[in-house]
Parts: sequence; structure tokens; C-alpha cells
Amino acid sequence: MVKEELTKNSPLRILEKATHGGLGKGNIAVIASRRGIGKTACLVHIATDKLMRDKHVIHVSFSSRTDHILDWYEDIFREISQKRDLENAMEVHDELVKNRVIMNFNQDGVSMDQVLNSVKAMIENGQKGTDAIVVDGYDFTKNNDGNVIAKVKNFAKEMDLEIWFTDSYEGEVVQEGAIPSNLKCCEENLSVIMVLKNEGDVMNLNLVKDHGNEIKEDLSLILDSKTLLIARK
Repeated sequence: MVKEELTKNSPLRILEKATHGGLGKGNIAVIASRRGIGKTACLVHIATDKLMRDKHVIHVSFSSRTDHILDWYEDIFREISQKRDLENAMEVHDELVKNRVIMNFNQDGVSMDQVLNSVKAMIENGQKGTDAIVVDGYDFTKNNDGNVIAKVKNFAKEMDLEIWFTDSYEGEVVQEGAIPSNLKCCEENLSVIMVLKNEGDVMNLNLVKDHGNEIKEDLSLILDSKTLLIARK
């Protein structure tokens, strides 16, 4: 299968359709779940899909070592390319690496202003044309009264790109269709919110906010427990 056919048939096209064309530049999305059930895999799959469509991505990590993140990208690409029998896989892999930058920060050591300034400098000095930023490991309960995410939203608009976060919530039973309480402070600045939940033997990806649209249908996406890829139900 060639790259274009693979991305055309990706289950992520279902997500784009469900969110009325996708997240869109100038907007923020969040994938929320309890710890350890696959948010980073979802985020890396979304980033890899963009890279395979010749887009440029900056991965900002607050929680993991750079080599750990690189391992995620290698694992997700290998699963996708082998599962779909991707032609010229090594050439495609090398193209993806050129369009991807990974930046690592300690949330206790830097402010969001410093992070955004660093990302802006990276874009202006080497990654011009960046389409998306994916942010992993950010703790929404730390020093966040809503203004921090408002700054991120303004940054997304200024730089004309979309931004994806992961969010971990603990000690809370999030009801079906509800937004985790730790995101309430910044909900107005989040355009798309998905909750990944372990429901029996299946990890369902549930859409709970879609811009300002009413959510009428199940997203029909799961996280494959074996490959950790986003897949159709």
C-alpha cells in the first residue's frame, strides 16, 4: 500500500468526520484518561498520521525522556507500516523524521510563557511551516486557573497551527459524555475533548466536546489493546 492510500483509509479520518473537518488551526484538543491506558500512543498516532500527510509536527513532552518518546514513534510507525504493508517504508520513515522535532521540558522548572517562546523560536529558526504541536505529560492541575491555556490558544491562533494535549485525571469517575473536572477551568478554550476509557475488554475513545456542535453519535473508535493504534470498532 502506498502512503497516500494508507492515510486516506486511516481510522483517523473517522475522527475528522466526527469533528466536522478536524480540529483546525488555531484550536486546542485534549485526549483525557486515567494514567497508563494509552494516551501517549493516541497522541503519537495522531502526530504520525499528520507526518505521513507531509505535515510538520513539534512534540512537546513534559513527562518522559526524549529517547522514550522516540521509541513510541518508532513503535507506532512500525505497527502502521507492517499492518498495512506500506511500500518503501524506510524512505517514508526518513521523510517523517525530517519533519518532526521533539522538545522536552520540566513543568516545575519553566513557565508556559517560556515553553511557548522556545517553541516559537524553534518554528522561526528551523521548523517553518509547522502544522501541529502535540503536548504530552502536561499537568492541568498545576498553576492553571485557565489563563495558561488561554495563552496557548492565542499562540495557536498567532502561529496558525493546531495543538493537541493529553490529560491524566485520577480519583474521578467520569460519567459518559462528561468532561473531566480538571479541565473545567479551561474548557472554554478547548475545541475538542476526547475521553479514553477502559470499558470491559475494550478501550473506547469517546468524543465529549466537538467545537460547539451537538454530539449525536458514538465516535466508533477504540484503542487496539495489542498494537496501541487507534482503530475502528
